[in-house]
Amino acid sequence: MTHLQHLPLGYGGEFDLISAALERWGALASGVGDDCAVLDVPAGQRMVLSVDTSVEGVHFRRPWLTPEEVGYRATTAALSDLAAMAATPLGVAIAMTLPESWRSDFSRICDGIGDAVRSAGAHIIGGDLSRGDALSMTLTVVGHTASPLSRRGARPGDALWVTGRLGGPLLALRAWEAGGAPSAAARERFARPVARIAPARWLADHGATAGLDISDGLSSDAGHLAAAGAVQLVLNLDRLPTIADANVEEAAQSGEEYELLVAAPAGLDTKAFEAAFGIPLTCIGAVVPPLPGEPEVDTRRGGVRVTVPRGNDHFPVA
Repeated sequence: MTHLQHLPLGYGGEFDLISAALERWGALASGVGDDCAVLDVPAGQRMVLSVDTSVEGVHFRRPWLTPEEVGYRATTAALSDLAAMAATPLGVAIAMTLPESWRSDFSRICDGIGDAVRSAGAHIIGGDLSRGDALSMTLTVVGHTASPLSRRGARPGDALWVTGRLGGPLLALRAWEAGGAPSAAARERFARPVARIAPARWLADHGATAGLDISDGLSSDAGHLAAAGAVQLVLNLDRLPTIADANVEEAAQSGEEYELLVAAPAGLDTKAFEAAFGIPLTCIGAVVPPLPGEPEVDTRRGGVRVTVPRGNDHFPVA
């Protein structure tokens, strides 16, 4: 992406804050100041775009995270949608609602945003800043790829794969909500998730047919993959990779993991994957033809069908 100079900004407290953020971000931000960002997409590539929101009191509580972690986590959650499509990040636009109670921490939130953008190799291309009662960040992310990895393409005969280890965010939430402190490993998985940009590209290059990132929990997101592809997934809980102290049921339910769940050929070179990215790639099941009256996701443990609680749902049906 070509780095563009910012336009001169207006006067007033809002623009003073924006100017301070741009100074802090330095070369991470490009061409800010117009009403829209203008992006060039490489020839032969398709643009992909996603929007994600992080709201205080819904996605996090102030005592749980530092301001830097709040900004980093919100940005990484949005960038993870690009990973789900095996896309290369291009630009990030941030719309922030900033309460007076968070104003002194604004620069630290910006540092966290910048950290996530830098890690993904992207640029900050614009956004909006408003006053409000609760801290909220809505991030629009733009990327490009020649062949987007959709949720739609899972085929009978594919294997079901997951990256990384699961369970940390759920354990962290349970500890905080019980008035305690999570383990270092669980807290790290909640506060510092990683958008699996490069692993997604590797999986796409090695034949992945469908995929998504695990934001609502494996037990919920597997159903999205099955529904989109009109297939059935056989999910073996005994194979789930977990962090220390998490059991497989917790790993299946834990949301906001931002690991990848993909359908891909059996026999992927897991050793090469781990050597390249430092995380495991685990086969946890298979894609099979749908059967009338059968669940979209057939979850088994020890060969016996079991029911796992669903993951996160912002608007559960009563």
